[in-house]
Amino acid sequence: MTTGIALNIGLNSVDPNCYEGWSGPLNACVADANDVADLAQAQGFSATKLLTKKATRDAVLKGIASAAQKLKSGDIFLLSYSGHGGQAPDLNGDEPDGKDETWCLYDGQLIDDELYSSWSAFAVGVRILLLSDSCHSGTVSKAIHYAAKSHAGQPLVYRAMPDEVALRVYQNNRKFYDPILKRRDLAKALGTVKASVLLISGCQDNQLSQDGTFNGLFTGTLKTVWNGGTFAGSYRRFHTAIGSKMPPDQTPKLSLVGASNAAFIAQKPFTINSSKKEYSLE
Repeated sequence: MTTGIALNIGLNSVDPNCYEGWSGPLNACVADANDVADLAQAQGFSATKLLTKKATRDAVLKGIASAAQKLKSGDIFLLSYSGHGGQAPDLNGDEPDGKDETWCLYDGQLIDDELYSSWSAFAVGVRILLLSDSCHSGTVSKAIHYAAKSHAGQPLVYRAMPDEVALRVYQNNRKFYDPILKRRDLAKALGTVKASVLLISGCQDNQLSQDGTFNGLFTGTLKTVWNGGTFAGSYRRFHTAIGSKMPPDQTPKLSLVGASNAAFIAQKPFTINSSKKEYSLE
């Protein structure tokens, strides 16, 4: 029997003691995690949620490792994250722009290299669907973060750790982050991934992801397109449909790392049974 496991992470704040006094308040990230967990359970996944204070570095990495131990070829792991994105200096030479992207978990940042490395624990043939409703951009100033206006004239809130906070957090916690950022084995992690990891992100690396009242813009749009499960098409069509409803300054990204798996991309989103009818790649 094919198995589906979901781990849904949402943080409406972080521990200011771990972020140099910054608590990173957001509004709809916990709602995003709850809604994606509900969607997953409706599709037959066994879902676990890690919300705000429970969404620690250790809990997230253990949750991923636990799923890796349980899943076999043909199974699927859904990992969703809603919260702030940050950046740290690339110290192991695997990033062309010199920056590693991070998830801002409650007690510290999870470096993208660590996330990539965690995929290597999954068996050949496992499908991993990663949804990340966060910002992975360090190129936009804080002034732009808070000066942008919505159509209603209200300030937009983005899921990005401000640059000056990112710098302060890194500089004052180098003893913790540098050993991770310098690890050469993490730089080579993608070459060891045997599973197929499909990412649909909330925006491009150089863009920002909007928070919202009831959901983040990406998650809310995803729910609209999914339409209670009536959407019929492939992951590629799903990504295209979501993008068509998003503003030009927030463009979701679709990418696959690890083992090539055209059949995975061709499936209806959130399908657990890999033997079910597959859809066109178009």
